[in-house]
Amino acid sequence: MLGSLRVRLPLVFLAGIVLAGVITTAISIRLFQNFARDQALSKLNHEANGIAELYSASVNASYGNVTKKGKPADRLPPKFAAKNLEKATGDRIYLAGPKAGLFPGQTNQITGLRSLPAGTIDWLSGKSLTFEFTPPDTHRTFLAVANPVVSGTPAQLRNGVGTTIGAIIVATPKTDVRSRVNSLIERLAIAGILGLLIAALLAWYLSRRIVRPVLQLSEAVDAVAAGDYAVAVPQHAPGELGHLSERVGEMAHRLGEVEAMERNFLMSVSHELRTPLTAIRGHVSALLEGVAEDPEARDSSLQTVEAEAQRLERLVGDILDLAKLDTHRFTVTREEVDMARLLEQAFDRYRDEAQRRAIDYSHKAHARPVIVSDGDRVLQVVGNLLSNAFQATPDGGRISLELAQQNGTVHVAVADSGPGIPPAARERLFRPFVSNTGGGTGLGLAIAKELSTALGGRIELESEVGKGSRFELVLPV
Repeated sequence: MLGSLRVRLPLVFLAGIVLAGVITTAISIRLFQNFARDQALSKLNHEANGIAELYSASVNASYGNVTKKGKPADRLPPKFAAKNLEKATGDRIYLAGPKAGLFPGQTNQITGLRSLPAGTIDWLSGKSLTFEFTPPDTHRTFLAVANPVVSGTPAQLRNGVGTTIGAIIVATPKTDVRSRVNSLIERLAIAGILGLLIAALLAWYLSRRIVRPVLQLSEAVDAVAAGDYAVAVPQHAPGELGHLSERVGEMAHRLGEVEAMERNFLMSVSHELRTPLTAIRGHVSALLEGVAEDPEARDSSLQTVEAEAQRLERLVGDILDLAKLDTHRFTVTREEVDMARLLEQAFDRYRDEAQRRAIDYSHKAHARPVIVSDGDRVLQVVGNLLSNAFQATPDGGRISLELAQQNGTVHVAVADSGPGIPPAARERLFRPFVSNTGGGTGLGLAIAKELSTALGGRIELESEVGKGSRFELVLPV
């Protein structure tokens, strides 16, 4: 079950989403932790700065205080509403200073502020500090910001030469910062669960949409492998699957055509082999039995045997050439070829058949070029074109062979008055085993096309249904 694509695909899809979600969540939590810490420190810094300024002003206002007896007091401790400020800010406020207190004979507790040991921070530096600490009255860790308390005359304070007498510390528990992160994690978890549910539904839908045509293609390929080429492939499949479906359909169609052509080829070859063999066997039997005692009858029988043997030789040669089509192993020689004489030789081969079938058979040479090529292969191509023309032309028809030269190329045209070739069938015509006449082995044109390419030329085709076809061999001089 787990090996099935319909299961593995959504699982991989979900695994990718989960992995991306975990990574994104981890980064988000880390960023939010930093953000929450920065926000908390910024808030504490503003509070510490404001409270330190208030306390400094209260301290400086205590200079010159007078007691109830009318005597001046030495720096009476300022009265400070610490508890009210803690309620307003939600944070703890501490005072750090010398062990003996800010003022001689006084303690920090009189101010209403919680005091911290003198060694908790370096309050004498007169700088704002950010730190973490554990207050004496609790076991929790606090995030804190300290701002200095400065004393002096107004002129000293204006010139920045006042005396640092302590520091106001505003602190908040780290657990408060963590609680914000925990709240975010809870919300991200809820969002993640909802996202996974939606992703699971989407994965299920996409897997069905993608896997269904894949399974149909798999069934179609299995059917093709079993020899059933009339298979139905998925229609309107998305994207690359649609392209693959079209190619699988074309492949099945081509395989069906190839199988049909192979069957036709075997039937044709069997027929082509049996016909001359039957004729040879009959004449040889007649000769052995003494039936053909007349010298003329004996010569006729021997000529028939020779002609049929040549026919068998040509058929075997075509089959051997067919075996070389795909490997391009044609042997091509280079020699001077008199094209006019070569075409006369090819023309003479079919003169008797033309007379026998009352075909108007003509030959025209508009030029007499001599080219460097393989004469035997050129003669084979022209012979195959003529053979195809005679197969396509009915008795009493018309076939012409023409030779011309222009622009450094030689043109050999074979035209017939056969039924013509529909446009849809022209591409398939040069494939092996395909015959437009229903006769022969269907190898002539395929071999002719391959040979013309090996000779550096090409075969062009012009045809009109009902009026005939014109095959033209074009070779370089």
